[in-house]
Amino acid sequence: MPNRLTLENSLYLQQHADNPVDWYPWGDEAFKAAESSGKPLLVSIGYSSCHWCHVMAHECFEDEYIASIMNKHFVCVKVDREERPDVDQIYMESVQMIQQQGGWPLNVFCLPDGRPFFGGTYFPPEDRGQGLIPWPQICMRISDFYKRSRSELVENAEAIQKNIISGTQDSSKEFGTGELTADLLTEAALGICGNHDDRYGGFGDAPKFPPSMTLNFLRAIRPIVDPVLAKRIDTVTHTTLRAMAHGGIFDQIGGGFARYSVDTHWLIPHFEKMLYDNALLIDAYTRGWVDTQEPLYAAIVEETMGWLEREMSAPEGAFYAALDADSEGKEGVYYVWTPEEVDSVLGLTLARDLRASYNITTEGNFEEGTSNLALVEADFSVREKLSNARRLLREYREAERVPPGKDTKICTAWNSMLIRALADAGFYFNRPEWLERARKAADFVWDSLIVEDAGTIQMKSVFYEGAGARVDAFLHDYALAADAFLVLGSKIDWIDPGASALYYSRAKICLDQALQDFSDPHSIGYFFTTDRTSSPVARQKEWFDNATPSGNSVMLHALSGIYALEGDGRYAQELAKTLPAYVHYAGKVASGVAHALEAAAVYQCGITVIKVGEKADLKALREALSMKSWKRVFIKHSTEIPLENFQICIGTKCHASTGNLDKALALL
Repeated sequence: MPNRLTLENSLYLQQHADNPVDWYPWGDEAFKAAESSGKPLLVSIGYSSCHWCHVMAHECFEDEYIASIMNKHFVCVKVDREERPDVDQIYMESVQMIQQQGGWPLNVFCLPDGRPFFGGTYFPPEDRGQGLIPWPQICMRISDFYKRSRSELVENAEAIQKNIISGTQDSSKEFGTGELTADLLTEAALGICGNHDDRYGGFGDAPKFPPSMTLNFLRAIRPIVDPVLAKRIDTVTHTTLRAMAHGGIFDQIGGGFARYSVDTHWLIPHFEKMLYDNALLIDAYTRGWVDTQEPLYAAIVEETMGWLEREMSAPEGAFYAALDADSEGKEGVYYVWTPEEVDSVLGLTLARDLRASYNITTEGNFEEGTSNLALVEADFSVREKLSNARRLLREYREAERVPPGKDTKICTAWNSMLIRALADAGFYFNRPEWLERARKAADFVWDSLIVEDAGTIQMKSVFYEGAGARVDAFLHDYALAADAFLVLGSKIDWIDPGASALYYSRAKICLDQALQDFSDPHSIGYFFTTDRTSSPVARQKEWFDNATPSGNSVMLHALSGIYALEGDGRYAQELAKTLPAYVHYAGKVASGVAHALEAAAVYQCGITVIKVGEKADLKALREALSMKSWKRVFIKHSTEIPLENFQICIGTKCHASTGNLDKALALL
């Protein structure tokens, strides 16, 4: 029988709408029900494309007996972490405190007011000898203990809440001193490079996640380090970029990257595809190509863009959120092949070449004798010769197989990340249509997710087709939108001279609203939520990058960009006030704050603003910049210099304008 989730827009919540569990969506109704019944809250968090979320749902939440236990003893709440990152953030930190690890599905037991006292991730329906307590047993034990010793659980909840609050305060006060100097950033880069897997690429052991933000920091710091470290950075960044491009984490047939690799070789991924991963990776591969002109990197960006256009484009102009890991009830079956299937599609001669180049064997590398494609051929020309074969396999896959489920919600933050990446990729790869695509998505964000009112704006975090914009936006939404408008503005004059002014203006509006709504008047850093939307546990600050960059780190990028463009001292003051929060983290967990360190490194190197006259040759400027090492560059039309001139400003210093482009760019 359908439960309360039938009225929700979230695909993840809809996936649980027919569970026998009497789910509530997150909100006042659930809290009131817990308070009036005296039952604890059970908050279960996941997302629509999560494989293990599906597993636990099928094993536990669809089981009538288990559901009856949950309904009898708890008020059960389902949360889409992508719709409510604030709720996910607070409970994830709580579970990490309790269990020393976290993940999804995330299941948290709370007092009726929402304060957590116990939690974990996946629980099986019965004892399977893996050391995991069965879900029915954990529910019964907690319910019994809650009735007998509620005061102890209240103490647990109070201790967790105090730890979360003190953690936020400590990071703002105790660690908010010092200066992010070039030497400190260099030490951070050395530490990161020391953890690199020189054989297979990436950092650490399995599972391996695409380290896009870490690679971007290393590329950003490279201009101001000594030649030995610069060479090491080249080795690290390009070993990892090539490894991921050759690996099974990249969909070798259809383009786009999966969430992560379960092994050290990048061979077998967790097959879900997320918009944010691909936005970050387009950015990393674009920068890698600008620095090296490596054709493999260009192909990766091209094929990822093809996937986005074919499968992830919303008719309104933005991009959808995710593709599921599963189809037909199993993970990965849409993507893997047997030799016989390849032979039947391509014919024996072409199939033989493709199977040899992509390691498709009789034994297989996945399940039941199937293989996930990974490129073992080092010669790029061979890859190019097989492009038609890959196309034929993709077309067969699309026609004959059941595709993974698609989450069609539109996330402000994730679209902003992609806008940023597409604007740069379109410019550097000489693809004006990509830049136009970024503009279309940016206009959608502005028109459909932002409401202007009397000099202020109100942004929403998600958009559902048929239901419109929902959920008040969070810090990272405002900051990423500001940064997206900045990067779009920085390149749009190439195809539409003078259009940059509109997007720079929008960036400033978003940033100013973020400063108004999320600032802490008593300490440094910015809260994740406004004071209107803070959780029942604590109002937090997000310092560390996770799958996406933290809101505070993106604020550094936006603040430094606006300051470079306008020279307004208040942005410089905010930047100088916030940067010291990362001094401690740079020395201890540099890879966890890589996006902030990139902002600091770019600021150290000096952000470049190129003012161009109304008749300046922007085609030549684009071509010249694409042949130089990547740098954060803003192009800005100016009526204050001669019509055909260029003026280079780096940091706080502007040079004399000149009509000689080579002379101007020599200053870089």
